[in-house]
Amino acid sequence: MDQTIYCNIDQRGIATVTLNRPATRNAIDEVMISELTAHLIALQQNPQIRALILQATGHCFCSGADLNWMKRGASADPDLNFEDAIQLATLLRTLDRLPVPTIARVHGPALGIGLGIISCCDLAICSQEAWFMIPETRLGLIPAIVGPYIINRIGSNAARRYFLTAEKFNSVVAQQIGLMNEQHQDIEHMDAHIEHWLSEIGQNSPHALGATKRLITSVNHRAIDDAMISDTAHRIAHIRTHEEAQEGLNAYLEQRAPYWQAQINSQ
Repeated sequence: MDQTIYCNIDQRGIATVTLNRPATRNAIDEVMISELTAHLIALQQNPQIRALILQATGHCFCSGADLNWMKRGASADPDLNFEDAIQLATLLRTLDRLPVPTIARVHGPALGIGLGIISCCDLAICSQEAWFMIPETRLGLIPAIVGPYIINRIGSNAARRYFLTAEKFNSVVAQQIGLMNEQHQDIEHMDAHIEHWLSEIGQNSPHALGATKRLITSVNHRAIDDAMISDTAHRIAHIRTHEEAQEGLNAYLEQRAPYWQAQINSQ
């Protein structure tokens, strides 16, 4: 069986994970879900990883759910369908909660689950020829597992439109509604901007980046009440005593680069 996921880690600690089913336009099935989840869990446990780029081979980023996988689901009982759904949900949650910055590098069409994967990444960038679609309602289905992540990404107003119409939209619209942070005229400009992001990320404390991602997840859509105030106060009180916070402050006062910048620049 061909490998559905490639994972490479460069000397800077940048992991590149590649969806590799070009013959099916990188359609997602249970094997790909299992392999991608396993790679993400391994990266999550690797303290040397500084950032993740998620990309795909072929001409399509991800065409959504594999048709053969959906056919098997249509003839399976509810328990097996529930298990399939839980596996996909676990994949998306793992990607969403990865402790390092994640970048979706989208070079072609993305549909359905593909939008869910993009929405779980911290940053997303695409080339101008990319287009997008959430086609579940045209198949008599609902975007249940990917829905929460897409709604968090583009907001309920855009979600109502593109969930209910299932219409295609282009890279310009994708940036306008917040699915994409950037869209560029070609691959070269897109990759140059990714390198810019990685350069900026490399200047930041790895521990603070992970803590910031947890903060965003924790406070999102919560009321700013006494419980949140207490929670955020505990977070800043705790991180101030961390060695990287002390190193960052000392480096600033001494007008030098903190050691994590020296580490990534020397690799």
